[in-house]
Amino acid sequence: MNTHHHALPKMTHLSNSGQDNNFFIEKPSIKFTKLFINGDFVDSILGRTFETIDRRTEEVIVRVSEGDKEDIDVAVKAARAAFDSGPWPRMPGSERAKFLMKWANLIDQNVEELAVLDTIDTGKLYNMNKLVEIPEAANILRYYAGASDKIHGEVLKAGIPDGVLNVVPGFGPTAGAAISSHMDIDAVSFTGSIEVGREVMQAAAKSNLKPVSLELGGKSPLIVFDDADIDKATDLALFGSMFNKGEACIASSRVFVQEGIYDEFKQKLVEKAKSWIIGDPFDPKSQHGPQADKNQFDKILSYIEHGKKEGATILTGGKIVGNKGYYIEPTIFSDVKEDMLIAQDEIFGPVMALMKFKTIEDAIKSANNTRYGLAAGIVTKNLDTANTLSRSIRAGTVWINCYFAFELDVPFGGYKMSGFGRDFGMDALHKYLQIKSAVTPIYNSHWL
Repeated sequence: MNTHHHALPKMTHLSNSGQDNNFFIEKPSIKFTKLFINGDFVDSILGRTFETIDRRTEEVIVRVSEGDKEDIDVAVKAARAAFDSGPWPRMPGSERAKFLMKWANLIDQNVEELAVLDTIDTGKLYNMNKLVEIPEAANILRYYAGASDKIHGEVLKAGIPDGVLNVVPGFGPTAGAAISSHMDIDAVSFTGSIEVGREVMQAAAKSNLKPVSLELGGKSPLIVFDDADIDKATDLALFGSMFNKGEACIASSRVFVQEGIYDEFKQKLVEKAKSWIIGDPFDPKSQHGPQADKNQFDKILSYIEHGKKEGATILTGGKIVGNKGYYIEPTIFSDVKEDMLIAQDEIFGPVMALMKFKTIEDAIKSANNTRYGLAAGIVTKNLDTANTLSRSIRAGTVWINCYFAFELDVPFGGYKMSGFGRDFGMDALHKYLQIKSAVTPIYNSHWL
């Protein structure tokens, strides 16, 4: 494995002192490390914990209670009691909406603390968390609060009844398996890999045939035509593939460029990628933070080595940055064949496969040459081209002259092995509902 290092800009650690060269973020107090079941914070029954690592420094910052099958059983029992006999399902929709609105307001009031915690836990840029991710969580609650009367951490302060929400941190083979196979869980929504998605479906089928909604990742194409503005197109390609250090299910990790502009596009793309600022995610200047964990870090480096062995050419990147933390340079491969691992597998890291195409028919064929079908992007000034591509690409979301453009009322989900079921919009509620027909005669039948 290639372990060459590039120097990382001076890292600023969280501090309580306020003394800092360029920026300062108050060190958070991590209050909640236990399971949350039936309105109480509790230790796991087996007493196990797992480490949470600061992705920037590889230091342990806290230990969190690890849930197992026994904890899932207790949480399900609490949720079932809340659903069958608690106040929540008997509240008018307008009352439930008030709780969700209060919860959203509490998120807004604590946005900076939540953003700090998420940055430490995932390596996401602090400003992205503060300005986008955390506020969007509040907006999602508000959106569905508005739907509460239309379907015929701060949760305690929000007043949500005990048992309605339970949080059991844990791992797939234990807590996840217990959820998938539990006889008293009515539905499961899972986000993860194809392999684990299959296991979830099998467990659901073998238990109580609970419905399952799956989001299993993607290998999304961005298709750039000759008539595109090259400067804007290279910005979109870099943003689409390297956003959140490539740890996005919809990352445009396959970029197809029409041959007429390919060379110029490649040159500009590489220049911009080389200027991408890698550093501490709390630094406002940083564009690229550390990967989510050591396993993901090693997996990305392994795929980079696979790409080189299969004959692809690294145009830029491919190296570890710094001596601490899980930092990897934005990496762009050319000379990529469509059957290479880097063009077929979801890497979930800052790795782009750059390829060339001739005709619109070639673009459609290449875009669909994947087992995934989550998202796609098209860059063109020709409306007919955009319409043809958007109809022909087998993906749940197609962005035209943009990328990562989400609206809460627009359903999001995949085709093919990216899974099924939708998030966002009213469609997202359907997977949690069952249809019931109740028939009452309008007169007394003779057999009554």
